[in-house]
Amino acid sequence: MVSGLNDVESPSDYDDYITFLKRRVRQLELQVRTLEADKERLERELSRLRMEMSRMRQPPAFAGTVIEVLDDERAIVQNYNGPRFVVRIAPWIERDKIKPGSRVALDQRTMAVVELLPSDKDPSVLGFEVIDRPRVTYRDVGGLEKQLQELRESVELPLKHPDLFRKVGIDPPKGVLLYGPPGCGKTLMAKALANEVNATFIKVVGSELVRKFIGEGARLVHELFELAKEKAPSIIFIDEIDAVGAKRMDETTGGEREVNRTLMQLLAEMDGFDPCGDVKIIAATNRPDILDPALLRPGRFDRVIEVPLPNFKGRYEIIKVHTRNMNLRGVDLKVIAEMTDGASGADLKAIATEAGMFAIRARREYVTQEDFLKAVEKVLGAERRLAQQIAMHEVMYG
Repeated sequence: MVSGLNDVESPSDYDDYITFLKRRVRQLELQVRTLEADKERLERELSRLRMEMSRMRQPPAFAGTVIEVLDDERAIVQNYNGPRFVVRIAPWIERDKIKPGSRVALDQRTMAVVELLPSDKDPSVLGFEVIDRPRVTYRDVGGLEKQLQELRESVELPLKHPDLFRKVGIDPPKGVLLYGPPGCGKTLMAKALANEVNATFIKVVGSELVRKFIGEGARLVHELFELAKEKAPSIIFIDEIDAVGAKRMDETTGGEREVNRTLMQLLAEMDGFDPCGDVKIIAATNRPDILDPALLRPGRFDRVIEVPLPNFKGRYEIIKVHTRNMNLRGVDLKVIAEMTDGASGADLKAIATEAGMFAIRARREYVTQEDFLKAVEKVLGAERRLAQQIAMHEVMYG
């Protein structure tokens, strides 16, 4: 390797030395740029750590609740059960997200709103089926004209025309209980009603309100009604209410006592909201005989509506609803309605679906009477065979 100018013996050695120096300069320049980039990265990391340390040194903020928004710059807040303060709202807070009931962080010194906190609701409540406006309409409900009329009088009229009840001088029903066999349209009617009144539909199954630990079920019921108030006008639909509303017994286990606490919280919530308000509660069950009398007394579920298995006229109306979009050819729906005595609305929907599947299996684009006959045998025949097996089992084993 060439060590210096004194070692140069020929022009070619001199050129090699110059080339070596240029290459060495480029290597050093690259090292300098790498070190400068590392320096900038470390400076940014140091700045971030200093900001984090500064943030950690700040005193903790108070958690509070917004009671009222006065204007874009001020609000009334309360630190849990403490006094109420008129405070400033930090400029970086989005004003449209500050609403009564919002959880906020308050600066210790100035009590100003410095941060919006997430909702304190149980994740189970936020996981309930919440539909802003169901797509089901009254046209989708067949064979339940009388029941639908009673339901509309109990829920739709108070929401749309509350002045009528004030003029007459009565309070509308607080709650409506729908009872009848499974698959007869109880949930369907509630969804259609929510669509008609443009209300939020909150569906919860009674068993979802039962929790393992003491007090959790009662808290869940309270937060459910709080959620309904936030999204008002709203309809709370409790399906299978017998899971939480069964009769209370004198001798109970720990689990049954917790179910009773949840029931008592439900009764308290129903007593607490205004019957003329914009939150309505509908419940459904197929076991009305085991419900606690406290649920059925006037002032809670004021109106009890039976939703029975459809008669011939009802079955005909239901099958018309489920086949209105089907491509039928030579199908007499009245014959199908006569053959399906004892079938529920869910059974009739299953029959229409199976008839369509038979047509698809035959690679046809239309459904015939024969398809419906096969579907009736498949759906109702399986149910009747199952019922016979259950009856034989009960006879044999008691």
